[in-house]
Amino acid sequence: MIEQFFATHSFNLIQFLLVAIGYLMPIPLAFLAFHLWHDYRQDRFIMGIKWVLLEIQVPREVIKSPAAMELIFSNALYHQSFKGFWEEFIIGAPWMWFSLEIASIDGRVHFYIRTPTRIRDLVETQIYAQYPQAKVVEVDDYAFDIPQYKKDGDWNMWGCEFAKRKEDFLPIKTYKNFGDDLKTGVKEEFKIDPITPIIEYLGSLPKGQQVWIQIIVRQNIIKYHSHNTGGHITFAEAANEYIENMLAPYTRTQKNDNIIGTFGKQINVPEQYRPVIKAITDVQNQIHFDCGIRLITLADKKLHNDDSFNNLRRSSRLMFRQFSMPGINELWRVNSTQFDAPWSDPTGLALTKIKKRMLDFYRLRVFFHPPLQYNLKYPPLLSIFFPSGKPQLFVLSIEELATLFHFPGMVSETPSFKRVDTKIAKPPSNLPV
Repeated sequence: MIEQFFATHSFNLIQFLLVAIGYLMPIPLAFLAFHLWHDYRQDRFIMGIKWVLLEIQVPREVIKSPAAMELIFSNALYHQSFKGFWEEFIIGAPWMWFSLEIASIDGRVHFYIRTPTRIRDLVETQIYAQYPQAKVVEVDDYAFDIPQYKKDGDWNMWGCEFAKRKEDFLPIKTYKNFGDDLKTGVKEEFKIDPITPIIEYLGSLPKGQQVWIQIIVRQNIIKYHSHNTGGHITFAEAANEYIENMLAPYTRTQKNDNIIGTFGKQINVPEQYRPVIKAITDVQNQIHFDCGIRLITLADKKLHNDDSFNNLRRSSRLMFRQFSMPGINELWRVNSTQFDAPWSDPTGLALTKIKKRMLDFYRLRVFFHPPLQYNLKYPPLLSIFFPSGKPQLFVLSIEELATLFHFPGMVSETPSFKRVDTKIAKPPSNLPV
């Protein structure tokens, strides 16, 4: 029958391809339409979320370790949930995210948390549960006090993002890696707090200079590509696969003589791999957050020349060096608002556009749901002409996150770091009604 059909119908290759494309084209078009619909519904949902910026005025006497901040993150910010097809694709509800921010404005250091208004009470109560003497107040968004960047404007601006240089399950250096100095009960003069260098540097900025740091977080939903199965796997599965592949040259499989048909493994772990394996297993036993870190530096041109601003820019990008763990992982600068060669942007228009986008992304706290045109990572050759600047996400354990964002203890004596001097106490129980 097939031979008879081809004998009575003349087909050439071009006609065959056109017919095949006509029949197959609806499949990719439907796939594209579905994702555009999801992006549209999600944008509509996000536009309806009401946000509030809370400033946390740190009490003068902070004797708790960053472990107290871990409790705040786990109880207030970790909203683990499963979204069905209707909720995710029809309603467009995303997984909720929060922004943890440290800002130095003219040398005054501030701690902020940006949260949806419907979760505000939960965030406040968890902060007061760990820091009863703290003060949480709603404030206006400081990021809008600076005008939009212009090449010939009144402000110099530079920004970048930070991400882990290696795999997500390889941790950075946390407060526990600095020894037992931050345990409750250790005298303040003997404590080593890794966030103190950041606070000290931010507190040293002169008038007319600002540095903003934001860490945007949500529950961990990132999936990884498995090199063994070719499918998608979770954070813990990716960590196990990494360990197995790392130890594969040192693993010997032998037949088990005691049980027929079974095999055993003998692994001779090299000494240099033991710290890496221990670091990975320690991270696996914690809850995890998808994160993005963004930093912006600003300088008023009326008060600071280009040399002063360049010194600020170079110093600010080194603030996370103390969290590097040699041979394991570190925070690495990505998506900087700069070009390495003058011929990369001879007109300066591309750089201006990138800086405006960086400032807009900071103000809107964009990391997980960027506009569609910035949600794609273009090929290297195409990215030269159309830099997408896609925000780079990575995963932090709750211990790593608490290391990067916690309230410094009394060991930090930065003069421009404002603390709450008054103490809050409950009223006496025998007051007359």
